[in-house]
Amino acid sequence: MTNPKLRDAFSDQLCQAVLALETVDECYQFFEDICTVSELKALSQRLEVARMLQDGHTYDDIVARTGASTATISRVKRCLNYGADGYKLILTRLYKEA
Repeated sequence: MTNPKLRDAFSDQLCQAVLALETVDECYQFFEDICTVSELKALSQRLEVARMLQDGHTYDDIVARTGASTATISRVKRCLNYGADGYKLILTRLYKEA
């Protein structure tokens, strides 16, 4: 269920824009324009943190591989455990067994 605090016409437009992207190159083009380099790196880092947490890695392993702070790791872990299941959804789709 979508958080009603997040849902509005602008957010819907952003989600529709992401869904309209067809290739990795198109994603890079769009995200380069819409995000700063730091924002994109932070989003990418959080996804990798989520993947590593789901795979059972320790905080020390995650810090060493991603450079994420323990605060970021804790926040991602909280989302994995109590969030809207967005990380779980995308990680399942990206890494499902072939």
